[in-house]
Amino acid sequence: MENPVQLSREDGLGIITVDNPPVNALSRAVRQGLIDCLDAALADADIRVIILACAGRTFIAGADISEFDQPPVEPHLPDVLRRLDESPRPIIAALHGTVLGGGFETALACHYRVAAAGTRVGFPEVNLGLIPGAGGTQRLPRLVGVDAALEMITSGKPRAVEDLPEQQGIDAITDGDVLEAARSLAAKLLDEAGGKAPRIAERAVPPPPDTDQYFHEWRRKLEKKYRGQESPLCAVDAVENAVRLPFEAGVEKERAIFLRCRASGQARALRHAFFAERQASRPQGLDENAEAVEVKSAAIVGAGTMGTGIAMCFANAGIPVTLLEINKENLDKGLAAIARRYEKNVERGRISAEEAETRRGLIRAAADYADLVTVDLVIEAAFEDMKVKREIFTALDRHCRQDAILASNTSYLDIDQIAAAVRRPERVLGMHFFSPADVMKLLEVVRAGKTDDRTVKTALAAGRRLGKRAVPVGLCYGFAGNRMYAAYGREGQMLLLEGAAPRQVDAAMRAFGMAMGPMAVLDMSGLDISYRARRENPHRPDDPRFFRPADALVERERLGRKTGRGFYQYDPVSGEQQDDPEVLDIIRGEAEALDVAQREIPEQEIRDRMIYALVNEGAKILEEGIAARASDLDVIWLNGYGFPRYRGGPMFYAQDIGLQQVLDGINDFRKRFGDRYWQPATLLEQSAGRGEWLK
Repeated sequence: MENPVQLSREDGLGIITVDNPPVNALSRAVRQGLIDCLDAALADADIRVIILACAGRTFIAGADISEFDQPPVEPHLPDVLRRLDESPRPIIAALHGTVLGGGFETALACHYRVAAAGTRVGFPEVNLGLIPGAGGTQRLPRLVGVDAALEMITSGKPRAVEDLPEQQGIDAITDGDVLEAARSLAAKLLDEAGGKAPRIAERAVPPPPDTDQYFHEWRRKLEKKYRGQESPLCAVDAVENAVRLPFEAGVEKERAIFLRCRASGQARALRHAFFAERQASRPQGLDENAEAVEVKSAAIVGAGTMGTGIAMCFANAGIPVTLLEINKENLDKGLAAIARRYEKNVERGRISAEEAETRRGLIRAAADYADLVTVDLVIEAAFEDMKVKREIFTALDRHCRQDAILASNTSYLDIDQIAAAVRRPERVLGMHFFSPADVMKLLEVVRAGKTDDRTVKTALAAGRRLGKRAVPVGLCYGFAGNRMYAAYGREGQMLLLEGAAPRQVDAAMRAFGMAMGPMAVLDMSGLDISYRARRENPHRPDDPRFFRPADALVERERLGRKTGRGFYQYDPVSGEQQDDPEVLDIIRGEAEALDVAQREIPEQEIRDRMIYALVNEGAKILEEGIAARASDLDVIWLNGYGFPRYRGGPMFYAQDIGLQQVLDGINDFRKRFGDRYWQPATLLEQSAGRGEWLK
């Protein structure tokens, strides 16, 4: 294979070009090529200035992640960058595209940097459970200051070069050709006697005032923001070393921290999540000749919370969308809610006032189905009632184009029954958004019995354009995510009957890393929503204990935050959550009526019962072909249900701690609590011996 790094010569310049598509990742061949070309350039007396550039759409966009789980192979990146840093001849990095991770570290090891306008630089390593490991935590504070460096490294978010503090470390930003800008800078250097090669490593790091307290506050803030995740705190340790230690000592400690992070379970889990998300929207078994159709216009039926949120998704992606609501009062309320959401986004600095106005302008109101005659995609987001939905789809079938795709945002209902209301059931599927739809990343694309491949591909492509993690799933009650959540929530309710308090269950799951406890989630979404859904479930167990605590609260009109009382009570002014002794009395009374003995329940049992129930249901979903891969279920739970990302998702977590351990735990619960809910999935039994999921 041709060497991905080449050296060319022109008028006293040596131009080293990396050409390793698609993103010029720092593979072993690239690392070796950089050293070889640098050696060749330094051996040529005619070369007085070196330019490091990249072919294609971006400068080096990071390490080759596929190498992370392989034994390290020389040359290691820190050694390569040390060679660049210590070059006696100045090296200019010509930056464009996304300069991330090891690519940004490479740029910082050079002596000068020019950038195309709009180039984005950053360190996303914390998102993979890592820190920069080739000098990034030591050079960046010397370049932009400690505060900006900590913000960039611990957030993992890239920044445009124009937004760097005073554009420090960027010697020129050009609207033209970045290589020409590098040549212009090189010409100036050639005019200077011998040229200079200033090293960032030789700069001092101005210590922040009250250094001890400063880093304590950063750690406290990050512990709250990234609860349970280790890599942001490791990054603070490394940056603190940049302040307190000489450069070489700081680099040595940085590398040790990086290697420790790379070997951690969290890094394994986060790498799994990274690859799982990229794989999820590439379904297997679809006709290669079936091509997705570009959605150029859309319509949403229903101007409630979900409908307005979905409409905003399309407007935010630049796609014109019609919001249809027959009831004018409801339509006006929906449009007012959209306006308020955009106003809040402007107030919080997320978008400009001009952008908000542009997006609002893409949302057109309608009160007649005849207004949907030209749209490519319609998403119904009406009340969860089969009769209502079938009436809507009958109207859509009468007014929409023959080739328009008709989707339902239902969370539970049978899409085959909905599709039976139209003449073109092959164009019908589920597009299950999660609330708030304009914020949550997950989109379940639900294939019904007659949905064709073109429709599935179009919905997946539309989801990706909306910025969603679009995951294809099959049809069953609750689809994949909510069906698993029902098993998870069931055990939470059983634990309440057996003696655990709502706060105890919530605290146990938050300690595990869940974004919210299950009782707080029910209170937030409204206990009546899930209450109605359970009553429409054709597979509801014939068991009076099933979700009895939640049902008992609904029957007493305790519906959660919206009524000020649910599993908790809420301050009417501040909304602060407080324990409510009355709830414990209600649950205790229900337990007595059902002859359930109450006891002290340890935190570990709470966690194991809820997570094992979740995993076991996931295995059944895989058995039935509702989801294609265990990793798809991880993507669903990471992006829709607040599962801790640093645990990789429920199916990865089970594999990581040992499928046999999970199976043994389920069998133990089966002995204690019976077969009704604790029958191990056949796939789990088959996979346990292999130590990995067979799907």
